Amino acid sequence: MSESLRVQILDFIVKKYKIRGDKPWRNDPEFVVVRHPDNKKWFGLIMPVPRKKLKLSGNGSVDVINLKTDPIVIGGFKNQNGILPAWHMNKSTWCSVVLDGTVPISDIQFLINVSFDLTRTKCKTKD
Repeated sequence: MSESLRVQILDFIVKKYKIRGDKPWRNDPEFVVVRHPDNKKWFGLIMPVPRKKLKLSGNGSVDVINLKTDPIVIGGFKNQNGILPAWHMNKSTWCSVVLDGTVPISDIQFLINVSFDLTRTKCKTKD
C-alpha cells in the first residue's frame, strides 16, 4: 500500500503544481524531494524511515512524507494517528505523515497544499 500512496501523492503534486520530485542523494534513491522551481525550497520529502525510529510497532521501514506546517493547522492533526513530529527536521514547523493508509489521502493533500503555500516565494508589495 505504501508504494501506491507514494505514487498517488507524487501524481497529485504533478497534476496540481506541475512539479516532479527529484532524487538528490545517489545513496538513497528512495528519497524524493519536491521543491519549488523558483526558490528551490522543499515543500515535501518522501522517504522510508525505520519504524523503530518513529516509535511505531513492527519491523522494517515505512514511507513518510515530511511537510512544512503551520502550528495552528497542525494543532488539529497532532492527535491523529499517522501524523508525527517531523523525522530529521524542525519539529515545530514540520511534521511526518506515515504513508501506510492510516491518514486519509484528502488530509495528506490538504497538508501538502499548506506546505506548498508556506514555502513558496512571497510576493513583495509596494508601499
